[in-house]
This record gives sequence, C-alpha cells and structure tokens, in this order.
Amino acid sequence: MKSTRFVQFAVVAAFALIIAACGGGSGAGTETAGIDIDAETQLVPVDGGNYTDVSVKGLVAKLQSKDFVLVNVHIPYAGEIENTDLFIPFDKIAQNLAKLPTDKDAQIVVYCRSGGMSAISAAELVQQGYTNVWNLDGGMNAWKAAGEPLLQKDT
Repeated sequence: MKSTRFVQFAVVAAFALIIAACGGGSGAGTETAGIDIDAETQLVPVDGGNYTDVSVKGLVAKLQSKDFVLVNVHIPYAGEIENTDLFIPFDKIAQNLAKLPTDKDAQIVVYCRSGGMSAISAAELVQQGYTNVWNLDGGMNAWKAAGEPLLQKDT
C-alpha cells in the first residue's frame, strides 16, 4: 500500500515538474523567466492607439529570450543596454522607419536615458501604425538604479 502511494505521488510530482518547466500551462504567454510580464507593464494611450511601458524587471525577463527589436533613441549617446539592435535618434524615428521591421505587428522596445525621449518615440511609432511598441519605463536611469549594467562605447 505504501509503495503504491509513493508511486502515485512520484508520478504526480513528475507531472507537476513537467508542467512547471513548460511555463505552467496558463496559455496567457505572459510569463518570462518566472516573471509575470503583465504585472511589469502598463498600457499608455496615445493618438492612434497605445504603447506599453515595461519595468526594468520586465525587460530583464524579456531579454532572457529576446525576440524583439531593441532600439536606443537617446541623443547624445549616453550608454546602452546589451543586445541593443539599433540606435535611432528619438526625433528621427519617422525618417528611419526603413531600419525597423516592415511587419507593423513586430515587437519594438525603445529606451533612452530617463524615458522622455523614448516615450516620444513610442508615440510616434504608434502613430506610424506599429501595434506592439514597448517603452522602458524610467530608461537607462532606472536600469542602472536596479543594478543592471550599461555598456559604454569608446568614443
């Protein structure tokens, strides 16, 4: 009797571990590296739609399995987050759409030093028809304050 219960327990435990390893089966797709991305984001309404502000914690989690374009829009150069794909000045986003994905549903994450320039860029991208735009809330200042590293290019 004891061995039967132990086997049942072992099977249930193994099944639970498999489910946990596969993301918990929530179906929402909002957990990344154990972080609930929904809890780390906030929709920001702008003309033409909205963009998503993401916390440092949320972006760190998303970078674990990066599947988006990361754009530094700060001018002048003040550092960068590792794995940044593009550098486009915040006030030149509309003139540089050819550098961005042609798929307007592709996820684009923008950031700057404090969040102001990237908020302007995010709003502009939404107005240009992009539907999956994210902005790092607080920018590189928040990133650094959270203990995350900033890279510096030799200039």
